[in-house]
Amino acid sequence: MLKFTPILLALAYGFAIYHFSALRTRQELDAASTELADPALKAVMDRMARALDLDRIRVHIYEVAMVNGLAAPDGRIFITRGFYDRYRAGDVTAEEIASVIAHELGHVALGHSRRRMTDFAAQNAMRTAIAMVLSRILPGIGLMIGNALIALLAARLSRADEFEADAYASALLIKAGIGTGPQVSLFTKLERLTGGKAGNAPAWLLSHPKTDLRIKAIAANDARWQG
Repeated sequence: MLKFTPILLALAYGFAIYHFSALRTRQELDAASTELADPALKAVMDRMARALDLDRIRVHIYEVAMVNGLAAPDGRIFITRGFYDRYRAGDVTAEEIASVIAHELGHVALGHSRRRMTDFAAQNAMRTAIAMVLSRILPGIGLMIGNALIALLAARLSRADEFEADAYASALLIKAGIGTGPQVSLFTKLERLTGGKAGNAPAWLLSHPKTDLRIKAIAANDARWQG
């Protein structure tokens, strides 16, 4: 039993970090967000709500400057202040913002948001356990190898989630009569909007798939679903 103690301790540590991180995330979002109340965006969101047979889709503005959307583990949807400001400046349209909201709704509906927090705990536990084992065999570099292996695994899982959420968003946008055009047009703007330089990195190292692959997948789904 003693030989399994380090692994059990690593698992306990990972799940303790999970609960702490979930609590901190919820507290931060509560303290730094307000409900979105933009008439033009509400009109587009109401179209998606009807497509989902919902009374409304509630979205919050998260008061940070970056351009992003996110789905919290508790199912709430957020767009950042930076993204909303770009919309108010005319850099993105209401339909393009709606495509981000549809994507985040996909993460919630498909269970990605909650599972990512669980994965975070499991990955921390695995990282610690692998580092313990490898450090005995390869002193000095066991921790680096463990971190690299877990990072590759996490990136692969995240890319799969992004493709699934894109497909969910496409289906919802089509059903709502908005179509996938705003989804594609936003992708063509994202690197400029975010100032991102990830386009030169290998796709297998990115937590999000490359933009051109996502656009191709959206176009394929659109062609298949609309005949």
